[in-house]
Amino acid sequence: MKARIVQIALSVTIACSAQTWIKPSLATLPPARCCSAMAYNPVMQSTLLFSGGVFDLVYGDTWTFSRLNGWTQLSPVTSPPALSGAGLAYDPISRTTVLFGGALADGTRSNQTWTWDGITWSRQFPSVSPSARAFNSQQMVFDVATRTIVLFGGYGPNGTAFGDTWEWSGRTKTWAQRTPETSPSPRGTTLAYDGIRRQVVLFGGDSGGGDCCRTYYGDTWTWDGTNWTQQFPASSPIARTDLMMAFNPLMGRVVLFGGFVNPGTGLNDTWLWDGSTWSQAQVPFTPRGRWAASMNFDPNFRGLVMFGGEVTGNPFTNQTWIFR
Repeated sequence: MKARIVQIALSVTIACSAQTWIKPSLATLPPARCCSAMAYNPVMQSTLLFSGGVFDLVYGDTWTFSRLNGWTQLSPVTSPPALSGAGLAYDPISRTTVLFGGALADGTRSNQTWTWDGITWSRQFPSVSPSARAFNSQQMVFDVATRTIVLFGGYGPNGTAFGDTWEWSGRTKTWAQRTPETSPSPRGTTLAYDGIRRQVVLFGGDSGGGDCCRTYYGDTWTWDGTNWTQQFPASSPIARTDLMMAFNPLMGRVVLFGGFVNPGTGLNDTWLWDGSTWSQAQVPFTPRGRWAASMNFDPNFRGLVMFGGEVTGNPFTNQTWIFR
């Protein structure tokens, strides 16, 4: 099928073809960074991005990405502290985007919970919260089956990994820890919600402890609202951490991209999960290998939006890519 050019806005142009990565031309971009918190907000009809960092520099800025305006920086009256590696997920029950955790510039972990109502941020004060932690990739997703936001694992002080499962109720504004009979090992990992199978999907990650000591995982797990179940697909990506993963409802697949297993060298393969196995996507164009970028499905672009991260050689980037 021939590619065709579609003008999204005056400053945003993308090419459309069957199953490919596209790099749009954008007039404005957030500064380069990794580990940003990002989620699509249907009320605003745009992707919301908060913070992220570059080495010891941690941002505290809020941006939106839309079909009409591209990237736009916002100036909310109140805002969370500057954080790298916070978790973020949209809660349709309260019609707010929920942020948890992250690391401050001095490395201190946060256990604060904040919500975004489309105009400003508000701090929440639940009576019980998960331990302070940070995430390098998406570890919070909304579970339609339980009507809660699910959080798993993350990195505590000194890089120690957690293996706990928590749920945020937007109705009561409370956190509750779950105690499943089986669970993945403690790790920093990546989650996506499979809207067809109505399951949370977890793939890979690492045990924490830094480049010297971490173990990399290549296992696949699903959460049904009560228990974690390990899956044993016929084919699977290699073990990796800091990968990007999100569900594309138009494809009916969870899409996985990149990550790393050798520090400083990013992977650039694209994989699709159909509920039973992984298959590698054959795409004509692909971003350079990277890790710790942010990715979500944006219906306005009819595809996945990926921003930032670190690329092979360790430079941070502010590139925006769309997978359609």
